[in-house]
Amino acid sequence: MDTPTADTTSRTPSTAVVTGGSRGIGRAVVERLAERGYLVAFCYTRDEDAAREVERAVADRGGRARAVRADMGRAQDVERLFDEAESFFSGHGAPGRLDAVVANAGITASAPLAEAGEEEFDRVMAANAKGTFLTLRQAARRMGEGGRVVAVTSATTFWPGPGESAYAASKAACELLARVASRELGPRGITVNSVAPGPTDTDLLRGAVPEEGRNAVAAMTPLGRLGRPGDVADAVVVLASPEAGWLTGQTVRADGGLV
Repeated sequence: MDTPTADTTSRTPSTAVVTGGSRGIGRAVVERLAERGYLVAFCYTRDEDAAREVERAVADRGGRARAVRADMGRAQDVERLFDEAESFFSGHGAPGRLDAVVANAGITASAPLAEAGEEEFDRVMAANAKGTFLTLRQAARRMGEGGRVVAVTSATTFWPGPGESAYAASKAACELLARVASRELGPRGITVNSVAPGPTDTDLLRGAVPEEGRNAVAAMTPLGRLGRPGDVADAVVVLASPEAGWLTGQTVRADGGLV
């Protein structure tokens, strides 16, 4: 397989699979990759309207994206996502090609350790840690030489706070899965890295942190603001690019200098 390229004039388009691509950081990643000429297949869990809106937004800018409904904690759903992605790519001139995989899908949870429930812990680990494991497994099985894999993790892996035990543990697992994958896939020229966003102004953050808390965190960064989904997506796209061939096994902190 050729080294991935974002050249829209290339005879064979570059391709990408993005998990959790219907909103927030994931949507920004889908749109950034599509702008660079990638065919992008992405998954969503429930909100079909949001997923179709992403497809339309990409199409309006001249790109191509396909939404697939899938639960990243279920192996059969993850396999189906990649099967449908391959069919989409083949239908648009890129048969047998998988250039980039972005493992972004995840959920949040917050509870003091003494009050945290087993069911909530299992739910978070299934969506985040197991979902990333299943995604990286498909990438390892299907990706050819010179591919790029990026896992989106969290600032909680280096800046944890009260109530984040399950979430932080799940994202730390994602980072270690990526590091192991970098060792295994390196001989094939495949790079595997993580991007750990700091507090980012998404629906998830707004639903979990009150305005005064968000303002306080923004004031702690040298840049004086929260991250935006596009800020994180830009870091992901750099690591998914052909130029990132000497970066692997790394975690990039996209936190605006918070830590």
